[in-house]
Amino acid sequence: MGTGVADAVAAAAKAVVARYGRDPHYILQMLREIQEACDWISPEAIDALQLSLGLPRTKIESVAGFYSFLYTKPRGRYRVLFSDNITDRMLGSMGLLERMCKQLWIERGKTSEDGLVSVDTTSCTGMCDQGPALLVNNYAVTRLDRERVDAICELIRNKIALADWPCEYFRVDDQVQRRDVLLGAALAPGDALAAACARGAQGLLDEIKASKLRGRGGAGFSTGLKWEACRAAQGWKHYVVCNADEGEPGTFKDRVLLASCADLVFEGMTLCALAVGASRGMLYLRGEYRHLLDHLHAVLERRRQGKLLGAGILGRPGFDFDIEIHVGAGAYVCGEESALIESLEGKRGTPRNRPPFPVTHGYLDQPTVVNNVETLAASCLIAQRGGAWYAGIGTPKSAGTKILSVSGDCARPGLYEYPFGVSVREVLAACGADDVQAVQISGPSGICLAAAEFDRHIAFEDIPTAGAFMVFDHSRDMFAVARNFVHFFAHESCGFCTPCRVGTSLLRNLMDKLNNGHGSPYDFAEIEKLNRILQTMSHCGLGHSACNPVLDTIAKFRPAYERRLQHKEFEPAFDLDWALGPARQMTGRDDAAAHFGDSEGEGI
Repeated sequence: MGTGVADAVAAAAKAVVARYGRDPHYILQMLREIQEACDWISPEAIDALQLSLGLPRTKIESVAGFYSFLYTKPRGRYRVLFSDNITDRMLGSMGLLERMCKQLWIERGKTSEDGLVSVDTTSCTGMCDQGPALLVNNYAVTRLDRERVDAICELIRNKIALADWPCEYFRVDDQVQRRDVLLGAALAPGDALAAACARGAQGLLDEIKASKLRGRGGAGFSTGLKWEACRAAQGWKHYVVCNADEGEPGTFKDRVLLASCADLVFEGMTLCALAVGASRGMLYLRGEYRHLLDHLHAVLERRRQGKLLGAGILGRPGFDFDIEIHVGAGAYVCGEESALIESLEGKRGTPRNRPPFPVTHGYLDQPTVVNNVETLAASCLIAQRGGAWYAGIGTPKSAGTKILSVSGDCARPGLYEYPFGVSVREVLAACGADDVQAVQISGPSGICLAAAEFDRHIAFEDIPTAGAFMVFDHSRDMFAVARNFVHFFAHESCGFCTPCRVGTSLLRNLMDKLNNGHGSPYDFAEIEKLNRILQTMSHCGLGHSACNPVLDTIAKFRPAYERRLQHKEFEPAFDLDWALGPARQMTGRDDAAAHFGDSEGEGI
């Protein structure tokens, strides 16, 4: 790197550090903004951060190396990541990736020789209802087809800035197919806050408890009890955190709520602040939703101008609360609340040991409420109309409504809001799904349902879910679906604990072995053994649920696996003939003499 370029990088880094007040807790945001300005995080940028923040170089490099959207080696002016989610694959994303690589004369996962572009995959872009999709420099491009991929290749070759690309490429629709009390809410900004202020902090908390509202992120913990525990906890400062890091493949409801109902989300955070006595809030925005950042900042500023944020909210002395946005950088595990807090503090997103829980020892070891986007938005309805009204919706143990992100083999993908208790069959009929073989609910970590189970209900007492609802018709290979999910878990393991780090990799290798024709009943026994290890010894929920898609599909779609069991006895995974494939390609030979036949020990 030339002296002039190095000086420019150092100047950019110093400007970013100054903007964040030299606070090392913002190191992830600093790294992200430096990369946006300079295309990658160079050694010179790390030098500048080390000098300005007084942090060990190893700490900065450790944080930068944890997040998949941060690059400490050049990845090009255009960094293209195709969604590798199963629904995008079903729509042909991998064929489009190969087409782009061929046109740009580039190998997947590599940077072009001229340093212009790199092409690879990412787990899921949160655009499952309008895929195939990709990210280019963390901005989503939807509805890919051959023509759009060809046009993108031409734009890259001509070095056209993203700002000058056709706006249509970046169009992200809400696609709300069914509204109920939340998506159909007609609350004006400040309505819920005014009602809450009239009740007072304790009155608001009483209404939240009476509503029986439970967390919408999947765990289903009582929102009122969480807020009450945080309010009662001792600390010098209380915090409110909105978890908008929905990384579960097949889920995209938070994207729509933030795009079209951001006032409800921010107002819900402010209600929580009133109830627990917090003065600072943070929204942790999934890195794949970078395109929403400017919009969200504009909503926050409008709320400040309207006295709905800042000092003396609604003219009430002492009611001081403001919100800032932190953007993630590609780490699924940060959806776990303690890992998210670690990330907010400028660390690697490694889940914490619990207890203690965030309500008593959260951000900066202070009492912290972490709630999902949908949960906070729903609290506005309760503040406005009361807990008894909300508790009357849904089922006795599952009050209110649930937003489902429907994708896959259906005529009308998008968001569907139903009162809790709706059957899977009702949702399938509404979204125009025919000839359905299976439904995966709550993403890879959830449950796979066969046709005989479609009369089950979406509710905490039957099928709890964070919202993903993926449909597969009879043309789909359920083994391939499970294999995609297993690859997802192996890729997203944070690596902190050995059972998950090694176990998810071993599980991925077993599924690849079956896929490559070397499966035997022995491998089923190994999968069962891995499941026991992962469930009993993993540090967090990622490892606990990694085997779920495999065990579900083995139990319910066993023929999909038995087709891969080509051997009755143990068969090693390594295939010498297959391993020599690249050598044959390089030498241009593919005749019989260039292969190992059965008589010469194929599969050794």
